[in-house]
Amino acid sequence: MWNYEKRLQYPVKITQTNPKIAKIIISQFGGPDGELAASMRYLSQRYTMPYKEVTGTLTDIGTEELAHMEMVCAIVYQLTKDLSPEEIERSGFAPYYVDHTLALWP
Repeated sequence: MWNYEKRLQYPVKITQTNPKIAKIIISQFGGPDGELAASMRYLSQRYTMPYKEVTGTLTDIGTEELAHMEMVCAIVYQLTKDLSPEEIERSGFAPYYVDHTLALWP
C-alpha cells in the first residue's frame, strides 16, 4: 500500500532553535485545525462516502495529512533540539515542557 522512503517529501533543515515559534507550530500538529485532525476527518469520512470512486481519494488525502504531520514534527524537533533550561524558561515554553518535555503531543 505504501512505499516508505526515509526522507521527508519537503526536507526540513532548521539551523537555529526557536521555542517561541515552536509553540505556534505545535498547534499545526494536534490543534483543532492541525494535521492530525485533518487526517482523522478524511479517514473517517471515507466510511460514509456513498461514491466508491471518492472513497479512495479520501483515503489518499487522509494519509497525505499524516505525511504533513511528519514534517510538522521535524520542524518542532529542530526548533527545540538541545534547548537549555534557561532558554525554555525565557521563551515561555516552560508550561508545555513541564507537561510534555520536548515531545509532541496532540
